[in-house]
Amino acid sequence: MGGWTAAGKGLLIAFLLAFTVAISPSASAASPKKAKGSDSPPLMLQLPVGTGRRVPSSVVFPIYGDVYPHGLYYVAMSIGDPPKPYFLDIDTGSDLTWLQCDAPCARCSKGPHPWYRPTKNKLVPCRDPLCAALHTGTIHDENCDQCDYQIQYEDRGSSLGVLISDAFNLRLINTTVVRPVFAFGCGYDQQFAIHNAPTPTDGLLGLGTGKISVLSQLSDQGVTKNVMGHCLGGKGGGYLFFGDDFVPSSLMTWAPMSRSRNYYSPGPANLYWGTRSLGVNQMEVVFDTGSTFTYFGFQPYQAFLSAVKSDLSKKPLKEEFDDPSLPVCWKGPKAFKSVKDVKKYFKTLALNFVNGQRALLEVPPENYLIITKHGNACLGILNGTEAGLNKDLNIIGDISMQDRMIVYDNERQHIGWVQIGCDRLPKPGASSQ
Repeated sequence: MGGWTAAGKGLLIAFLLAFTVAISPSASAASPKKAKGSDSPPLMLQLPVGTGRRVPSSVVFPIYGDVYPHGLYYVAMSIGDPPKPYFLDIDTGSDLTWLQCDAPCARCSKGPHPWYRPTKNKLVPCRDPLCAALHTGTIHDENCDQCDYQIQYEDRGSSLGVLISDAFNLRLINTTVVRPVFAFGCGYDQQFAIHNAPTPTDGLLGLGTGKISVLSQLSDQGVTKNVMGHCLGGKGGGYLFFGDDFVPSSLMTWAPMSRSRNYYSPGPANLYWGTRSLGVNQMEVVFDTGSTFTYFGFQPYQAFLSAVKSDLSKKPLKEEFDDPSLPVCWKGPKAFKSVKDVKKYFKTLALNFVNGQRALLEVPPENYLIITKHGNACLGILNGTEAGLNKDLNIIGDISMQDRMIVYDNERQHIGWVQIGCDRLPKPGASSQ
C-alpha cells in the first residue's frame, strides 16, 4: 500500500477482523456518527429520468501509474453529491473499497485530494446485508447503529473505519450517466508500510469476489454484468473495465476459477523455465493487482532462482549486492537502460494451469525484470516466505500482468488473458458473450 519499496507496494489480500468501535461522541458534525432516529439511504441505483428498464452495460476507466518507480496502478473516480474526484488504488486481492475520511483520526493518510467528508445520513446500518457480508464468519451485532470494520493487509498496512454509502458517478459506454449508490469504507485510521509518508492515492478500490466489492455491487444493481478486466501498461497507464463489452471474442486463453480460494485464482499450475520443467507442480496461484511484484512460495522461488543463476553463470553479468531496490540484482559491463539490453540472457517463465485446456501463462523477462535507477537488472519475482506470506501462496502481481488484458468473468467462473497493447482504451462490441 502506498509508495514503492523493496518489498513491493504490498500484497493487498485482506482478511476482516470483527470488532465494535464507536466513533468518539466528541466528533465534529462531519464525523460519521448516526443520529438517533435517522435512516440510511437505501443502496439502490439512481438512474436518469426516462431511462426505463435497466440493461447491463459497461464502463471503462483510464489507469495511471506504473510498476517502477511508483509501484502502483490507480484510477480516478467521482464520488459523492456533488461528485468529487478521488484516486483509488486498484486491488483485485481485497473486497472493500475505502476512502480516507475527514473525521477525527489517529493516523490520517495524506492523499492528493481533500479528504472525503461524510454526512450522518450516509451510515450503513448493521442490519444491512452488505454489513453482514463484510462480517461473514465473525460475530456480528445487527442491532448496532453503525457498521464498523478493520481490514489488515499482507504488507502489514490496515484500514479502520465505518461503512457508509454514497453515489459513484459513472458514464456507461451507451452514453448513459448513472449514479449507483455503493457501500464503502470511510477510513479514519490508516496504517501504511511506510509510516507518515504521503500516499499517491485517496484510498483503495476493492475488486475482489466478495459481495461488498464494487464489481459485485454493480452487478447486483443491474448496471453491468459481473465481469471485469484490466490492462496494465508496461510503460505505465492502461485501462480498467466493468462489464463484458470489451472482452475479445477470440484469442483469449481461459482457465476455470478455482473454488478452493476466495480470491481470483486460475487454480494450480506447473512451473517451467523455458521448455524445462522446474519440478514444481500444482502450485496455487492468485492474481492480485494490489501487489506490485510477483511472489512465489519457498519451493517454487528457490527452483526459479536456481535456474536463473545457473543460466547466468557463464554470462557477462555479475550479481550486484549494493542495489537497495530489490533483493536480487545483476550488473553488466555498463549500466542497463531498459530490459531490452539484458533480456537475451534470460528465458521466459511459464505457468501451465492444469485445470484449463492449454491454459499457459507466459512470463517473459519484461514481466519479471526491473531496470533500476542504478542501471541494474533486478528480479521482480520475490520470495513470499521471506515476506511473511502463507507458504503455499503464490501471487501474480502487477509486474507479471503487464501488457496483457486479464479478464475475470464471475458469471462463467473463468479467468482469461491475452497479450495486447494497453496504451489506448479498447473499443466496445468485440465481445462474444
